[in-house]
Amino acid sequence: MLLTSLLFPLLALGSALPDKPNTDVSTFTNPVLPGWHSDPSCIQKDGIFLCVTSTFISFPGLPVYASKDLVNWRLISHVWNREKQLPGISWKTVGQQQGMYAPTIRYHKGEYYVICEYLGVGDIIGVIFKTKDPWNEASWSDPVTFKPTHIDPDLFWDDDGKVYSATHGITLQELNLETGALTPELNIWNGTGGVWPEGPHIYKRDGYYYLMIAEGGTAEDHAITIARAKKITGPYEAYENNPILTNRGTDEYFQTVGHGDLFQDTKGNWWGLCLATRITQQGVSPMGREAVLFNATWNKGEWPVLQPVRGRMPGNLLPKPTRNVPGNGPFNGDPDNYDLKKTGKIPPHFVHHRVPREGTFSLSPKGMKIIPSRNNVTGVIGGNEIELSGQRGVAFIGRRQTHTLFKFSIDVDFKPKKEDQEAGITVFRTQVDHIDLGIVRNKKSELSLRFRATGPSPPA
Repeated sequence: MLLTSLLFPLLALGSALPDKPNTDVSTFTNPVLPGWHSDPSCIQKDGIFLCVTSTFISFPGLPVYASKDLVNWRLISHVWNREKQLPGISWKTVGQQQGMYAPTIRYHKGEYYVICEYLGVGDIIGVIFKTKDPWNEASWSDPVTFKPTHIDPDLFWDDDGKVYSATHGITLQELNLETGALTPELNIWNGTGGVWPEGPHIYKRDGYYYLMIAEGGTAEDHAITIARAKKITGPYEAYENNPILTNRGTDEYFQTVGHGDLFQDTKGNWWGLCLATRITQQGVSPMGREAVLFNATWNKGEWPVLQPVRGRMPGNLLPKPTRNVPGNGPFNGDPDNYDLKKTGKIPPHFVHHRVPREGTFSLSPKGMKIIPSRNNVTGVIGGNEIELSGQRGVAFIGRRQTHTLFKFSIDVDFKPKKEDQEAGITVFRTQVDHIDLGIVRNKKSELSLRFRATGPSPPA
């Protein structure tokens, strides 16, 4: 199959109507990272904010975005961008909920670190990537691996130089960043009673260690809670007014608010990004879990006060709006209009469902050539043949859906030679939840259009 052009393309996860650059600092609009950007973790270094988000089994993994104003975010690299960084790892996953997620990004003594886990079938692998130049995708290291007992590892340097990782539970261990060695785990807090206390981040401020976590599950009860202690090992005292951020029990458009990170701008103002979903009246969220911005007030010796997440937020403390951000990648949410006969490279924000087979996608003066996989995007879930299950990758490329209303089109040159060979477009959520429109060779050796819908409630 040959793709020759894309206009606001939807090849997998969607596309968007154009976003206007932010020019009004009195307010801003959430989500600031529209489209699937769950579990955001962010830092600020030299006036540039960097944020990394989860990708689960998609590839390339762990996108890194840069911004100077917290609203306009440019893709600058992917942490996991080479299959050989973790060879064969993507074959060890089955479901969409596995893979690489809940990353933490931190800066320490000239190097940027990203820590997370890769969850496979019955196994968790901790991974630590680092670079001195996050704008150079090739500079992200092969990971140091370790064996965490839980998911969602955090990364924290204490004043004495010791490095700690807090994980789901909430547990704490010392971590050797060079070898991956861990000390025995210590349970330091169980949250406030919500299910799945996870996504921990530790901050040291005014003589206290603050432990901020997510709990309540990943649906409407999701929330952010916090505790603090005089020693990193505890005992931790829970804040009496927990949760400090949630939209549970409300009819707000943004729901499932939780799993966030806090950071400061150059003027000392506190900000946070967390995940949220835009829930329709039908109770669905086609864009998935997105990243939303909120302001925080954190007075000396007190607990942080986080601004409730809404669509329109006050932005009087925002840095001056600008798109003068280093990097060559696109700004998230911008429209796409590509002539693939002329681009010379695959757009960097396009993603695959698992690591693609080598040679599946290539560009030429005729456009993007795609070598079909044996299986379609559904595959044979739970099948014994890895080629048909989708674990070895499928001939699939797409971009995140960032709006509920959008336009897209593609030009395709497809000449199938065998019955049931198919190519087309898909609105894709998981292997068992997608809507497809394909060009297929039928039993009469003719080309026809085939509409397919899978999932718990496919369209009639």
